[in-house]
Amino acid sequence: MSETPVPVRTPGRPGSAATPAAATPAAAVTRREPGGMFHSWDLSTGVDGPGTRFVAFLAGCPLRCQYCHNPDTRYMRDGRRVLANEVVGEAAKYVDFIAASGGGATVSGGEPLLQSVFTGELLHRFKRELGLHTALDTSGYLGSRATDALLADTDLVLLDIKSWDRSLYRRLTARELGPTLTFARRLADLGKEVWVRFVLVPGLTDRPENVEGVAAFTASLGNVSRVDVLPFHRLGAEKWRALGLEFTLADTPVPTAGQTAAARAVFAAHGLHAV
Repeated sequence: MSETPVPVRTPGRPGSAATPAAATPAAAVTRREPGGMFHSWDLSTGVDGPGTRFVAFLAGCPLRCQYCHNPDTRYMRDGRRVLANEVVGEAAKYVDFIAASGGGATVSGGEPLLQSVFTGELLHRFKRELGLHTALDTSGYLGSRATDALLADTDLVLLDIKSWDRSLYRRLTARELGPTLTFARRLADLGKEVWVRFVLVPGLTDRPENVEGVAAFTASLGNVSRVDVLPFHRLGAEKWRALGLEFTLADTPVPTAGQTAAARAVFAAHGLHAV
């Protein structure tokens, strides 16, 4: 999804520097630095938040999205266990480069709120220690796991609203839409900046009433500064095959430029900045 990707790396072993104490209240309960199941990291420019960003991909996700382009992050076992210090130390190497672009750090997945304590620790340290703008990339399905402290350390939420039609949402993800909408309203009440992401899939999410429903709900929130209408693609199909999984949308066409522009126009008609 990034415009200028670099090779994906995983963090190295901890160096000789002392591991800091747990930074966040949730982690401090255990009196040790929290760890988590970590998949990989990347530097990106584009849809992971403003500017160039250090993006930490955590392993594990409760959704089973038909168009997922990272099915290799589906299970916790798809990652390796690391301490927060390893990930923060990797991001620290790029702070000057990131800051020069007006960028920051994004915690993604998988679904990062599946590991909410680890995610909270990363966001806290990215923001408080490295001075970076922070973003949380989430489906919102596990939004109830996001504590107020975690959200206080989050400058921007990238929220995937995959469908307005509830039966279609269940078909696409094997989960329910309600928790995402509840989380979206909570973010609105907090005045937290949100970018909404909507994947346009021909024959599925592109129905006019579905696009209109997502657009109207998004506009009602009052805290959404941008909407990314993302054209469906099949770039993750090879990952599905490598994992022995059936990619059911293999024959689904990508939307045309005209179809994508039309969907963006629906959001724009509601006063939203759609790209």
